[in-house]
Amino acid sequence: MRYVLFALPLALCAATIDQYLNAPFSSALTAAPSGGKVAWLMKERGANNLWVAAAPDFKGRRLTAITEDDGQEIGEVAWTADGKSIVYVRGGDLETNGDNPNPESLVKTPEQDVWIVPFDGGSPKKLSEGRMPAVSKNGDVAFVRNGQIWLTNLNGDKPVEIVHTKGRSTELRWSPDGTMLAFMNTRTEHAFIGVFKIGAKTVGYLDPSVDQDTSPVWSSDSRRIAYIRQPTWTRAGGAGPQRDAPQPWSIRIADATTLTGREVWRAQSGAGSAFHAMVASNQILWTDGDRLVFPWERDGWSHLYSVSTEGGPAKLLTPGAFEIEHVSLSHDRRELLFSSNQDDVDRRHIWRVSATGGGAATPIVKLSEGIEWEPQDVSDVAGNGAVAYLRSSPKEIGRAAVKASTTHDLAPEAIPADFPLNDQVVPQQVIFPASDGMQIHGQLFLPKRSGKHPAIVFFHGGSRRQMLLGWHYMYYYSNTYAMNQYLASKGYVVLSVNYRSGIGYGLNFREALNYGASGGSEYNDVMGAGLYMAARADVDPKRIGVWGGSYGGYLTAMALSRSSDLFAAGVDLHGVHDWSARGGSVANPNLDPDKQREQARIAFEASPMATVKGWRSPVLLIHGDDDRNVNFSQTIKLVEALRNQNTEFEELIFPDEIHDFLRVQDWSRAMHAAEGFFDRKLSK
Repeated sequence: MRYVLFALPLALCAATIDQYLNAPFSSALTAAPSGGKVAWLMKERGANNLWVAAAPDFKGRRLTAITEDDGQEIGEVAWTADGKSIVYVRGGDLETNGDNPNPESLVKTPEQDVWIVPFDGGSPKKLSEGRMPAVSKNGDVAFVRNGQIWLTNLNGDKPVEIVHTKGRSTELRWSPDGTMLAFMNTRTEHAFIGVFKIGAKTVGYLDPSVDQDTSPVWSSDSRRIAYIRQPTWTRAGGAGPQRDAPQPWSIRIADATTLTGREVWRAQSGAGSAFHAMVASNQILWTDGDRLVFPWERDGWSHLYSVSTEGGPAKLLTPGAFEIEHVSLSHDRRELLFSSNQDDVDRRHIWRVSATGGGAATPIVKLSEGIEWEPQDVSDVAGNGAVAYLRSSPKEIGRAAVKASTTHDLAPEAIPADFPLNDQVVPQQVIFPASDGMQIHGQLFLPKRSGKHPAIVFFHGGSRRQMLLGWHYMYYYSNTYAMNQYLASKGYVVLSVNYRSGIGYGLNFREALNYGASGGSEYNDVMGAGLYMAARADVDPKRIGVWGGSYGGYLTAMALSRSSDLFAAGVDLHGVHDWSARGGSVANPNLDPDKQREQARIAFEASPMATVKGWRSPVLLIHGDDDRNVNFSQTIKLVEALRNQNTEFEELIFPDEIHDFLRVQDWSRAMHAAEGFFDRKLSK
């Protein structure tokens, strides 16, 4: 009888998981430097395209015409100075800088190329093989190929290599006058800021040291470059909490001609002495009035600070117990536009604040159940004050919008008529104790039918992520939010857990003691979530499943290897199973051998493989064998152990797929497999 009662809501589930996954997902919003125009990326049924809109009506239109779910990403968008064309990259690995993925298993591996397309429309033109394009005021296009810097122009003339170094170059930044190119040059344990002078064809480095120099930004007069310096230091090994650093990070300014530099500002010891980045075009924003804006965690929260280029104390621009995240600079360089979870810890809203700290931050968009991020100033010469941004809600997937004379979505027609709006529920914020007492936030998805239900606990990846009370702003987690909504529509009670070592709740929560390879303290949150669900009146405690990907796969495996009596089944997507194994550990190879051995011991004990003999519940393992984030051997090693002890498992392997599946059809196969697995294992 229990099976019949459970099967009824499954049979009545109207929507399919593909209706969720095929909905268009918008990302990477960027404004034209000339004002009044905006571009963004949209994934539509797996096809990746560039979309644009312009003042005064800001009506979105597709600029490229890709129709296939071929796994070829688009990204790294750069505008020409006049806003008449857009340069972008198609193909390749845009995350880990590895060789070009081939998720379709083609005979010839697809290229990674730099393209240009007119804003007003027309056929895209390939400029060169490469990535990371930067366009100068004069129309020169610098880009990276095999870690070295090349140059072409907007006409696509034959590219030439202009900078060849021992290291790998990234972060290409043209001077405002177009005569020099700054770049970051990484050389394993250290990194320099280089300057290429296009006229003289010379390369020099700013005040070189043994440290890590990053994030170059030019002054408006093209005479100076500010950058971040992080002192080199050898940690105790492996991934672990980093609440401070032995030597604090600093900001320096160097003369672009003489290459000599000076320190402008240094973080204080203690909280915030280890650098933590914001999501922005650069980690330093050079504002009007010769001030530098940057992120700092001095009070235990990620905030914006401002300092004069002449030095002096830094001024806090965004005080309060919240975190800033996506940050951009207004066209006049006098204001910062940013997203944060101010007054709404499990969502994001967008705000503005003066770069000089002349007043409190004021909200730009702050809807009660909305989530807003990536604000961009798209005001035009008429001074309409328009701000473009991305938004979602509990039932609306991420999309581009603008606030001008009116507030509206830029491409509402892109949302298909069959998007399952009415099948979704509004997740509830829940706060429950971990097994060690720490308070943990989660989102609870309740089925529309009453009665006792099977349940699913979900753990996000990262771990530097935070699931929200609505559709997520990252593609991977938008898909997992979709799956949680879909499972709820089928009759499962679903709990999405924001475990320790994630973002959104401050420095000490993110840098949790003994997290990950340094002790696996997140298992306390796994247990807390399982016990919370088992105690609910609407949950059958014998039918609780668990799933997650990447770091969430690690916690899924921890749940099953240590608590099979609580978790009846699991779906583990590309999880880490042994922190101490090659490909699963981030231990520093330069450490003292004794410290290496101790770290390896701790890392192994914090891994599912250490307790695999207690694993009795069935599991579905999903992994792409070209994963560049979690080595495929992590799943191979786990399968061997499960086989040896006759623990039930199923597997779904994607040849030539990477970590964040490039094709929506592979996401679909994975989610269908997970759905079927849970239905079989939790319906009895």
